[in-house]
This record gives sequence, structure tokens and C-alpha cells, in this order.
Amino acid sequence: MHQLSLHKEKIRFLLLEGVHNNALELLSSNGYKNVEYLRTGLDEDALVEKIKDVHFVGIRSRTKITERVLGAANKLIGIGCFCIGTNQVDLRCAMARGIPVFNAPYSNTRSVAELVLAETILLLRGIPEKNSLVHRGGWSKSAEGSFEARGKTLGIVGYGNIGSQLSVLAESLGMHVIYFDVVTKLPIGNARQVNTLDELLGQADVVTLHVPEIDSTKNMIGAKQFARMKSGSIFINAARGTCVDLDSLAAALESKHIGGAAVDVFPKEPKANDEEFLSPLRKFDNVILTPHIGGSTLEAQANIGLEVAEKFARYSDTGSTLSAVNFPEVAVPPLAGKHRLLHIHKNVPGVLSAINGIFSENKINISSQSLMTNDMIGYLVMDVDADCSMLALKKLRDVDGTIRTRVLY
Repeated sequence: MHQLSLHKEKIRFLLLEGVHNNALELLSSNGYKNVEYLRTGLDEDALVEKIKDVHFVGIRSRTKITERVLGAANKLIGIGCFCIGTNQVDLRCAMARGIPVFNAPYSNTRSVAELVLAETILLLRGIPEKNSLVHRGGWSKSAEGSFEARGKTLGIVGYGNIGSQLSVLAESLGMHVIYFDVVTKLPIGNARQVNTLDELLGQADVVTLHVPEIDSTKNMIGAKQFARMKSGSIFINAARGTCVDLDSLAAALESKHIGGAAVDVFPKEPKANDEEFLSPLRKFDNVILTPHIGGSTLEAQANIGLEVAEKFARYSDTGSTLSAVNFPEVAVPPLAGKHRLLHIHKNVPGVLSAINGIFSENKINISSQSLMTNDMIGYLVMDVDADCSMLALKKLRDVDGTIRTRVLY
């Protein structure tokens, strides 16, 4: 259990992997100037050493926040993933330690959708293969194997924020859109939901993945799925690297059953830009390989920088955990003249009753109170009279089940 009641100039931020500069600007404009900014990621050993006195850490996709790192982070109160995914963080371990994790689930949606649409057009026209041939001095001026996007069927696996936006863009080109999702979703435009993945694979000229990295999506596309796709169809993965068996994709490309592919994410990716990228797909001219840059546009990174930095500032200033991925969501408007107490505790019966009883015994008046729980923890935000806040904080720390307390001034 930790007491973390600090003035803003003492709250330390560590931002890694070159997150957008507007994150620094937003934090500074909110009074947070104690920020260390690194353009590179850190491996586990380096992060264990660096994170010891840090209160907030911001990462992108390359840095891993493991149980060991969290064990060394004695002062950590918030984690920000300046990207969509959060699989690089041990979310359960962070939650058990009372640390909310924030991300930017929508900020790079457009960038990914545009990349997939561009790759769809290029692959339908056979541009990657023709481009490679011309670079080697060849010349293949022919319409054979080159098709318009108009009238083709795009099959979207995962009709979430990216999938649905891609659907709109593809329809504007005259494509027919079908999609498969594990839940029933209202289509946008003329898109049509199909009942099974096999049904989608058998109908689509282009198949694109937009699913999260969870147990049910691991290797969801392998030899059987590629065999079910139409001969000469195109496959695109800008979702998660673990969703596709790349050896099976390579075999389908080798046999020419799959006419082309684009892959932006991989099961194992280089840890640094100077490390060699290894993949069975490198030998194919009809495959577009990109280094996990689906959301890497200046516009997307700027949006992400603002979104996650704002969530940091709101949590530090008011205790708001809205849109935290591993935490009960609580947001209470500030009350003038009051001090706000944050209490994170194990989700066991009787905690709120014990707190109210202790406060009553000590004549601590509660001006507002909001509690939300999940299967593991409870998060309680309270406003009390300013002259009672330190006594209230002391009493809260003694409540059974307390994980972490903090007072906001």
C-alpha cells in the first residue's frame, strides 16, 4: 500500500518510444513539467531500473510492462499505452496493484483503414510484383491479373472501429462489403454480416483482419482457412501478428492459391530499427510487408499523444478512470473547497460499510462518494472537507483490503 500525495512538480512522468511531442505540451500546460522523454523503448532490465521513482509511464507497442517491471515500480500510479493495443502490459497485475492503464482505442482508426484500402487497390492491380520487376530492370506491360476494386467483395473479419470505417471507404469505391464478427453488429451503409468465418472466406475477393489479440484469435487464420479462400484472392493483416500462421500463408502464396498479401504485424518483430527482420514472406514479390506502421501517421500519433496525455492529467487531477482498460470507471466532477480521496481496495464485502463507519466515528463529513467495482478491485472516489482530509487519508489506509490511497488537493 502506498500514499501518493504530491504536488504536480514532484510527479514524475516517463515517456518512451518517441510519443508525439504534443503529449509533453499538454502535460506541461496542466502543470506537469517533471517529464523524462526518450525516443527509444527499454528492455525489461533497463525499465526495471528506470521505473523505480516514476509515477506515470507512457509507452507504445515495443516496450513491455511485465510483472517484474511492476514489482519494481514502487511509486507507479498510471500507465499509458500511446496506441490502440494494451497486450504489452500485464493488465491483471497492474490492476491488482491499483494501477489503471489507459490507451487510445480510436485515434489511429482512420490511418489503419486508409492503409488497408490502399493495399487492397495495389494488390488487386498487381502493383507490388510489377514494381519489384521494374526495379530489377524488367518490363511487364500487361493487364493480366490486374483488376479494379469496383465490384469486388471485401471481407472484413472484425467489424469494430477500424473494420466499420474501412467498410465505408471501400463502399465509396464501389466494393461490396461483407463482414464477420462474433457478435451481431448493425451494418453501416450496404455492408452485410455473414454468419460464419468460412462463409466470408468463401465469398470474399479480399480478406482483411481487424480483431484483437485474445486466446480465440490466436492462429485463427491457418492452412484450413487459406484453403477455404477463393483461388487468387488477397489476404491482408493489419490487426495482430499472432492471429495468422505465416508459414501457412507462405505455402498458400507458393502454390498461388493466394494471389497476394499485405502484412503489417508479425508474431515476432525486431526490437530496434537496426535489427534484421526475419519472415518466410520476404521472398514474395506479391506481398507488401510493412514494419507495424498501420497507425503510424503524423495525424494519428498527434491524436494519440493528446488523448492519452489528457487521460493522465484527468486521472492525476480528479481521479477520473473513464476508458481505463483494466479498472472500474469512475468520474466525479470536482467540488470547490473540498479535498478528494481516492481509495483502491480488494473487492470484498464490507469495505464501503467500514469506511463510512470510520468516517462517522471521526466526524468526517462526506460531500460526495462514488464507488465502482470489478471482479478483483473496487475504486472509491470521495470528497471531504479540506480540514479533515489528512485524518481521512490516515483512517483509509487502515481499512482492511486497502491496496492504495491518495489525496488530491
